Amino acid sequence: MKKYLLTLAALTVALCACAQTFTEKWNDFHKRTEFFDSNGRLTGYKKWNDFHKRMEFFDANGKLLRTEKHNDFYDRTETRDSKGNLESTRAHNNFYDREDIKDASGRLIGYKKWNDFYKRYDVFDASGRLEGYYKWNDFHNRWEYHKK
Repeated sequence: MKKYLLTLAALTVALCACAQTFTEKWNDFHKRTEFFDSNGRLTGYKKWNDFHKRMEFFDANGKLLRTEKHNDFYDRTETRDSKGNLESTRAHNNFYDREDIKDASGRLIGYKKWNDFYKRYDVFDASGRLEGYYKWNDFHNRWEYHKK
């Protein structure tokens, strides 16, 4: 019995350690991408605003959280809060073949890079430590983010 409980406890810890943090899935009816936590609850969604030519992010109650828009002059994507203040930028770094993420002051805060071996996007902090990764789930037809 003790061996059974230890095996069950080890299995539970292993499943919790590698559990996904959130899932994003396209909702064809509402024409938006929805974000779900690991329990399957809707936490927010993003939707394209054709008038402003930008992606808008909302919480589960429909409150605008932030927007993303491509800046053609600087060739980067800018993320702004609900009041329009610049939060961060994303731009492709050809030298390192990755997408750099910088804060409003221009300091590198992280980057995203394709991992060809695992077929996923690895997400790193500014020091180069792996924070998590995005992996496509063919069975559920969605992107899943796994936090390390």
